[in-house]
Amino acid sequence: MFLNRRILCLLVTCLFLFICKQVHAQSELAPWGNINGIRSHGQLLEFETSLKVTGKDGRHSKATAMERQRPHYTRQGSTQTVNTNIDSLYFKETVADKWGGKIKVTVQVKSTVDTVVQSVQFCLKLPAKSYPDGKLELLKSYADSLSGSAAVTFNAEGIKLTSQQNKFSFQSNQPMPVVIKKDTANILVYFTMAQGAMKKGDSLQRTFTIKISGEVDKAPVNIVVNTDKTGSEFAGFGGNFRLQNPKFDPEVIDYCLNNMRVAWGRVEMPWRLWQPKEAHDPADTTLHPAVIKAMEMAQRLNKMGIPLIISAWFPPAWAVEGKLNLRPANGIWGNPLNSDKTQEIYKSITGYLLYLKAHYGVEPKLFSFNESDIGINVRITAQQHDELIKGLGAYFVAHGLKTKMLLGDNSDATSYQFITTALNDPAALPYIGAVSFHSWRGCTDTTLQKWANAAKQINAPLIVGEGSIDAQAWGYPQIFEESSYAIQEIELYIRLLRICQPLSILQWQLTADYSPLIGGGIFGNNEPMHPGQRFYNLKQLASTPPDLSAVPVTYSGTNIYCAALADNTKGIYTLHLVNNGSSRMISVSGLPANIKTWQLYLTNKKSNDKQTQSIDIKDGTISFKAKSESFYSLTGFKN
Repeated sequence: MFLNRRILCLLVTCLFLFICKQVHAQSELAPWGNINGIRSHGQLLEFETSLKVTGKDGRHSKATAMERQRPHYTRQGSTQTVNTNIDSLYFKETVADKWGGKIKVTVQVKSTVDTVVQSVQFCLKLPAKSYPDGKLELLKSYADSLSGSAAVTFNAEGIKLTSQQNKFSFQSNQPMPVVIKKDTANILVYFTMAQGAMKKGDSLQRTFTIKISGEVDKAPVNIVVNTDKTGSEFAGFGGNFRLQNPKFDPEVIDYCLNNMRVAWGRVEMPWRLWQPKEAHDPADTTLHPAVIKAMEMAQRLNKMGIPLIISAWFPPAWAVEGKLNLRPANGIWGNPLNSDKTQEIYKSITGYLLYLKAHYGVEPKLFSFNESDIGINVRITAQQHDELIKGLGAYFVAHGLKTKMLLGDNSDATSYQFITTALNDPAALPYIGAVSFHSWRGCTDTTLQKWANAAKQINAPLIVGEGSIDAQAWGYPQIFEESSYAIQEIELYIRLLRICQPLSILQWQLTADYSPLIGGGIFGNNEPMHPGQRFYNLKQLASTPPDLSAVPVTYSGTNIYCAALADNTKGIYTLHLVNNGSSRMISVSGLPANIKTWQLYLTNKKSNDKQTQSIDIKDGTISFKAKSESFYSLTGFKN
């Protein structure tokens, strides 16, 4: 009897833990402090929060957002914390996942100077499409209307928003002024935490409970691949190898090169250290150690058969206009090139490439100035970019170099206009080897299609010169260990593969800077260096068989992203799929029926780039159950 009771208690306890695990909230917090939603069964039920400060004049306001502040992000267990500031107001925001699909948010605000504000607000943005004909309840009363855009003001402890499909509730620990608006896309709610004068040292704290529930899309997904129509070649995944950390770079680079197929590489030309003075002839003197290291890095990759891009960041003072601007001044980055030194500039850069070829056996495929559209760290106009391509490109040819120029190498996808002058200049085309942009910002489908079209217009390959999703992530590196970051990054890469059809995507970086590895002393984490979900995502993508071509793929379902590649001659096929939603059945048709067995690979926060199973094709269709928040690769080879 005693034993039976013990067994019964154990079973009840296990059942309780199992149930709790299923309903535990999974908040998705951006490292600048905005909550993007709560996951239910793997699907993100979306809303967005932010912290907003409006000045005493009521006209100027600032809110937490990507690249607007310099926040610090950490996680301990199920609690995430962001420390940030808006001017003289410092915020500490903690987000704790709770049972029952709830999260607890605590916001502390402290003033470091005497100030006056119109308001300090905790803001909510809910997609209106998720709450058609929704009812808004305040303190157990319904608002009369949310039509139009007029603001409705209340004094309340929270809100409840209910529709037939979704339910959302927000409860504070005390009443606050609440302003509610509605536009065509969103329901906007502003909770005022503070108003008026705040003395130096004044602080306040507010606590909120947020709960959301709603329909989860578990419908089967149908994917159709068309292998009859092939597009641009994908040589494979690549990486940046700009050396910045002598202590930690070597171990990260060794691990990446030993455990991942790298198809393309990008290294730095330390131009400022190559020829710091115009009268200085680098070939006749001892090279700076950083120049030697950069050349040795290029040599190492070259010996592995990896084609290279050489990019220059910092120019020497003699080659630019004005005082050398190594850091942004008044919001402006970089320096224009000195037009009176054009031939000297060409000679200096060409001299570096000739030295690299003669002494290290390396002739790079492509050359660029890094992000010259915004001045990181050479700043030029679209017209100057066109002239540089023609002038420096011709100089390379005249001196026996096969190296061509990158068109663009832009800071992000949105600055597309920077390439249009050279793109439409027939005289520039012979010197352009590829089109390039960096994927930090603005990667909407429409914008990405512009880059794909540009490459097709001049029949040149497209290269994503720097790949990832958050250029400021070095400032809050714990975010690299979050599953949400890993899934967003690989989701972008699969979208790039499908829309842009790039020759390569070059990770920023395969060094200690933005390290894809965890620990090893990097970012202050002293646990033994090891790969995590993010590295395994990259490795799985890098395992794509070389030189496949993009093929069209269509699919149904929400939060699904696919790209397909094929070599019909060799009989090699790969489908990459990101399921950023709930677990569901996947059916794939259009693949060659003569390949009977396909290999399925999986990476998520619990599985690391492993072959999960072999799948047989039946009636021209492959079917499998996809786990939530997971990256799959399906590969078939003709026997």
